[in-house]
Amino acid sequence: MSDQASTAAPPKAGLADLLRHSADLITGLQDPSGAYPASPTFSAYRGYSWFRDGSFIAEAASRAGARWKEAKLTDSATRFHRWCARILTDREPHIREIVAAQRAGHHVPERSMLPTRFTFAGEDGTDEWWDFQLDGYGTWLWALAAHGERTAGDLTPFRAGASLAVEYLAAFWDRPCFDWWEEHNEHRHLSTIGAMVGGLEAIADAQQPDGTSLLPVATRTLARRGAHAAREFTSEHGIGPDGALRKWVGSTEVDASLASCITPFRLVPPGSPVARATLDRICADLEVGGGVHRFRADVFFGGGQWPLLSCFLGWALADSDPELARTYLEWAVAQTTPTLDLPEQVPTHLLHPSHLEEWVERWGTVATPLLWSHAMVITLADVLGLT
Repeated sequence: MSDQASTAAPPKAGLADLLRHSADLITGLQDPSGAYPASPTFSAYRGYSWFRDGSFIAEAASRAGARWKEAKLTDSATRFHRWCARILTDREPHIREIVAAQRAGHHVPERSMLPTRFTFAGEDGTDEWWDFQLDGYGTWLWALAAHGERTAGDLTPFRAGASLAVEYLAAFWDRPCFDWWEEHNEHRHLSTIGAMVGGLEAIADAQQPDGTSLLPVATRTLARRGAHAAREFTSEHGIGPDGALRKWVGSTEVDASLASCITPFRLVPPGSPVARATLDRICADLEVGGGVHRFRADVFFGGGQWPLLSCFLGWALADSDPELARTYLEWAVAQTTPTLDLPEQVPTHLLHPSHLEEWVERWGTVATPLLWSHAMVITLADVLGLT
């Protein structure tokens, strides 16, 4: 691992103050529908909520609610999960139609697939977007199962939505789609596969407070078969000659989102040779001074460093090297604005600075605050026992 993370600057604000501010942002900005805005003012994100971002935000709210014994935070996570479940059940006829078509061997056009983001009202967006992404539905299943286990809550209201998500992912898990960063829909991305495996396995194991399974036997079997097939695919096609997970099948590059394949999704076991090789590549290729880039070819706002990715890297390292993990948390905390807001990315070490201005002209300044950044600080601090 790089020793540069140890040079992280002292936090501009105390961790406790940032955690409190982050929790207040999450609950204060949550829409009455239950949706979390990705960023309240950023032009391209305004008015939309993602399953992926929102699920990690809900995980942070769930963790903080349990740790601080604040019902408001726990209820916030529950409301988001209810919003996701409703979106899926509202689309039940369509989901069943495309799943049946896939099973019958018919081609399902990309325009028929579920979008990655929705309006707060739960409607499909009208803006053109890189919409076909599968990872958010797996991430939601994982976060829902974690929330239910943490709170010992009744998950019955979410059963229908979760079952539809299982059917959707089991049918389409091996189809190329856009990745976390909404790029390259022609590839199978390993971070996407990791999210699907993590979600399918978690929801298959999810239990009600009385010890009974959340899902019926047939749906649990479908989830486990889908996850097993995706694991087999990863073993055969997802590991490069250096022993690390690939950014996508056929690539020799690494992507910082691959840290999630170790923790929390467990596509590869923490401490395994593949996990170690993947983390070594992320640190060698993408980490500078504690900040983590998405991937080497990233030109979005010049290719800056993302606080949430420093937190993902710290999360993946938390069990094996908590002191190093803490330095990544410290770097993320140090990126706060004077008003304690965290941005999507920072320009202190741009990979491609000549591309910065074109994005500023297109969409304005970097998204700030980004709720996903705040959520990951809460999560990593909780994992490290600092909340």
